[in-house]
Amino acid sequence: MSLLEIKNLCIEYPSRHGVHHAITSLTLNIERGEIVGVVGESGAGKSTIGNAVIDLLSPPGIISSGEIYLNGEKISGLNNKEMRKIRGSKIGFIFQDPMTSLNPLFTIEKQLTETILANLDVTKEEAYTRSISLLEQVGISEPKLRIKQYPHQFSGGMRQRVVIAIALSAEPELIIADEPTTALDVSIQDQILTLIRNLCIDKNVGCMLVTHDMGVVSNITDKIAVMYKGELVEFGNTKEVLDNPAHDYTRSLISAVPRSDVKQHRFPLVSYIEDAEPLPELDIKTHWLGQSETQREYNGALLNVDNISLRFLTKDSFFASRREYVQASNQVSFHIKEGETFGLVGESGSGKSTIARIIAGLYTPDEGNITFEGINLSALKSESERRPFRRQMQMIFQNPYTSMNPRMKIFNIIAEPIRFHKLAASEAQVRQIVHDLLDHVGLGRLAGLKYPHEFSGGQRQRVSIARALATRPRLLICDEPTSALDVSVQAQILNLLKDLQEELNLTMLFISHDLPVIRQMCDRVGVMQKGTLLEVAETEQLFNQPAHPYSQHLISLMPVFKGLKINQK
Repeated sequence: MSLLEIKNLCIEYPSRHGVHHAITSLTLNIERGEIVGVVGESGAGKSTIGNAVIDLLSPPGIISSGEIYLNGEKISGLNNKEMRKIRGSKIGFIFQDPMTSLNPLFTIEKQLTETILANLDVTKEEAYTRSISLLEQVGISEPKLRIKQYPHQFSGGMRQRVVIAIALSAEPELIIADEPTTALDVSIQDQILTLIRNLCIDKNVGCMLVTHDMGVVSNITDKIAVMYKGELVEFGNTKEVLDNPAHDYTRSLISAVPRSDVKQHRFPLVSYIEDAEPLPELDIKTHWLGQSETQREYNGALLNVDNISLRFLTKDSFFASRREYVQASNQVSFHIKEGETFGLVGESGSGKSTIARIIAGLYTPDEGNITFEGINLSALKSESERRPFRRQMQMIFQNPYTSMNPRMKIFNIIAEPIRFHKLAASEAQVRQIVHDLLDHVGLGRLAGLKYPHEFSGGQRQRVSIARALATRPRLLICDEPTSALDVSVQAQILNLLKDLQEELNLTMLFISHDLPVIRQMCDRVGVMQKGTLLEVAETEQLFNQPAHPYSQHLISLMPVFKGLKINQK
């Protein structure tokens, strides 16, 4: 008897436009102590499977047919009261979006201890002690201090670690991990995956690992389930599937994995997509994106970051001596040349996103200056002075869902910056620009009629990229732009960014924990740890001969994709 049995599962989303078949006749088993990786395109139904198992399908989604069993007992069709007894205690769930799965009004302590007390027979003191231990296990430093804080005081990667701690807190029999390493750097990713692996071995726990990271899949999973358009096209032993894939789509998916051992000019694309129209060819010279105003000659670096320091208050007090702070950035300095891609890597909470937000003008530094094309932005006081520079510096945020207004349609989300900066002569031109951008990020213009919640995480990230490009920026700040994208969409988006950079001389600050992507995209890379910039080097020099011990540690932990027989052809 398997730990989890899914038999002939069909999931539908009925609407006035018809019925969308999200999952079709899915049969899948997970044994005790086994990790099964679920991979596939963004929107292929990977997350939908996990949501169906714990009965958390988004309305109007329904299980139209099929059955789900846990330890031989049928759990599909149970009422809410019965399912609440299973969630947490028997099935732990690591959600894809940590910000929306944590309550912003409660401290981390409240949310962790509440879960433990609800599922385990322990006292409040024991629950607190267990909470501290869990935070230490998932790599959060100073857990006794951080447990008193709220979700917004954590970085994206640290919030993800908190979600993982909550999922593991009640010692479940089955863990459903929906993109658990999306926002994590390689060091914490290795720590979390080792924790999950050891849990499966020591406690005989089963795990469904939904991910787009093929390096993670090849290193940790026992079996792979490949999803395509709601159907299971291939299922088998990890090594066998990666070395000898039976389905054309699996073979194409493996070939699109970014190389970690050598730099390539372009990312290989997934060639097997049934009934798909090719993306329109982008002729930048005649395209709206290429019609920006003439840039004046400037010989220096486009962006200079000079001795930037910023600390956040973590504990307030009337007495200044009793206030506590965390140093988010400490005397950080670097420059980015025009047309260059500068990468920032480092562990979660190292200050990468803080630097990005300071450059974008969302945070004001305690010390230092940001200079754009020779103009000190820190000296600009009024919004009217800053506005022209805001248009030239756009940001792709790490979390695509919380950076969008859920009550606005996608069309208006992308059109808003065009209208705000008066970049179009008429509403008809606005419509043409938005449709064009949607086409070129692979969503199609009909996506403009939908709302953010109607898209998968990867599709929402493509909307974010389209919105960032809408003002024709000179500097694009990319904060984990591919963290929610599968390898096929990632390849399309990153190739698009490369094309735009070549044709428009676009400058990019590229923040990512995905080291193979950093190697392919960046000209130079800076390594950060605990708010300090440790090393800046040419990309190939950093990957081949890192100078700082921490850089050497990061490179050594980079997951190596093991399906290289196809990947290197």
